[in-house]
Amino acid sequence: MQSLQREIINPSSIHAPIGYTHVTIPKGNKIVFIAGQVAWDKNLQVVEVGDLTKQTDMVYQNIEQALIEIGATWDHIAKTTIFTTQPHEYEIIGSVTARYFGDTPPPSQTIVGVMGLALPEFLIGSSNGGIKIVPCK
Repeated sequence: MQSLQREIINPSSIHAPIGYTHVTIPKGNKIVFIAGQVAWDKNLQVVEVGDLTKQTDMVYQNIEQALIEIGATWDHIAKTTIFTTQPHEYEIIGSVTARYFGDTPPPSQTIVGVMGLALPEFLIGSSNGGIKIVPCK
């Protein structure tokens, strides 16, 4: 499927999207939108049901693969929103976030407590609708 106004990228290192695109780059601009990510592996299997640390890690692995695909780094992320059924465990989420961002200052982030996500096994999901300024390929 082609778009005249947007570059569509679905990294082969992330699970195939179902009804959405992992990375959308408006043509002629340097703004990239990365789809929200959940704890799905490449085969659409929920990782480590019940383990917030490992699910958060999978969310960040998926985001990292999208960043690699477009030649961006964690420093290009301006905003994330985290949706979780365990908002009181913000220290777990923060520690995994810190591992991925390393010495890079983390982006603006909001953690939102929710009653549930797309599948009952998901404990966490990200919304990367915040604008990322990246050096587009």
